[in-house]
Amino acid sequence: MSQLIHFEGREIKPYAEAVSATELKVGEVYFFVNYVDHLLTPTMETVVFIGRGLEEGDAGILYFQDVRSYKQGVSYESTTEGNSGATFYAALESQTSHIFEYEHALDELLGCWLRRRKATQAE
Repeated sequence: MSQLIHFEGREIKPYAEAVSATELKVGEVYFFVNYVDHLLTPTMETVVFIGRGLEEGDAGILYFQDVRSYKQGVSYESTTEGNSGATFYAALESQTSHIFEYEHALDELLGCWLRRRKATQAE
């Protein structure tokens, strides 16, 4: 018989608390949270920050890698086009509004759940 888990209440700010580019730490896990529609259908990708300026002349670019390939030891430097199974992402330092630390990603999902519940009740 499984036991219920109590989830303590928490206050969620009415705005997203994305991580800033200056707070990112190489090797740390982050979450890309985006929405398909009017903040009611989220998508989420778990990524690892792998650094800045990994290519010559790309000042202001942040690099991320999917968490699975990172945990398997695949590195950006060791990959060749199409054969590593790794997915890499690049983002501008000025565009990090979709990148969250764990707790703030959870807040985003909880806020989405509340918006969906409110929209359903209004129907």
